[in-house]
Amino acid sequence: MKIVFLDAKTIGDDIDMSKFDALGDVVKYNFSTREEALERTKDADVVIINKVEINEKSIGNAEHLKLVCVTATGTNNLDKEYLEKRGIEWRNVAGYSTETVAQHTFALLFYLMEKLSYYDEYVKSGKYVEDVMFTHFSNVFHELYGKTWGIVGLGNIGRRVAEIAKLFGCRVIYYSTSGKNSNPDYERVTFDELLAQSDVVSVHAPLDENTRGLMDYDAFSKMKKSAIFLNLGRGPIVIEQDLADALNEGLIAAAGLDVLCVEPMSADNPLLSIKDSEKLIITPHIAWASVEARNRLMDTIYSQIKEYMEK
Repeated sequence: MKIVFLDAKTIGDDIDMSKFDALGDVVKYNFSTREEALERTKDADVVIINKVEINEKSIGNAEHLKLVCVTATGTNNLDKEYLEKRGIEWRNVAGYSTETVAQHTFALLFYLMEKLSYYDEYVKSGKYVEDVMFTHFSNVFHELYGKTWGIVGLGNIGRRVAEIAKLFGCRVIYYSTSGKNSNPDYERVTFDELLAQSDVVSVHAPLDENTRGLMDYDAFSKMKKSAIFLNLGRGPIVIEQDLADALNEGLIAAAGLDVLCVEPMSADNPLLSIKDSEKLIITPHIAWASVEARNRLMDTIYSQIKEYMEK
């Protein structure tokens, strides 16, 4: 059994993947272009990928290929019709990052809500040393308790965020992007109602025809001027120029993003021009990537391959 990792670097160098050696001959490549993948998979029985596109142009020479494992939940990079035609099975992993994405959601929120960039700079600049009072009131913040938290996409991650928000004393409302999701534990509202009522709006939805471009200028203009927007779903759910305009015009108070339309970030991204950390924080798609989540991810992939071999 030959197992080929086409973009092992996307999992990180700190994760021990030696257990895969027990399953067969393992070859790891940091990254692979489509052309490189075509050559590197020709003798593979199992291919493990994250972002590499899997189709005839990348695995057309892989005559022995039996299984493709995706180290992620999304599978839009798989040509499933082609895989089915060739009798190649595929697996993905769901639920491995629920806790860490929920945690990062609150990290982004509190960084913005409690003006932490301001207070950090205030102390490190030496201004607190020269102050006459023990408390500095110049940049006020508010409690999360009693606020309304609106969630777009009440899947595994959205539900976990809802649970935690409720513990903080929030009223939680949600919008079902598919129109099919109904959860009796929380109040389901229309999209416009969610925008108008929420003090915090967080997106945890997949990218599909219902969500692409959902957060546009019109949507931001319907939010409270004091609201904080968080996107931990997919970048193209947000029209980035519209978000930049909304922040610059004061339509909303602040935004925290972990996903962008183009990753790594493109040089012409309009959000790059916003340097005020009280208005905007962007993290480089790290919400899923705690050590624990990545270990869970690779443990699941290992189990999937082992289970397939034992069929």
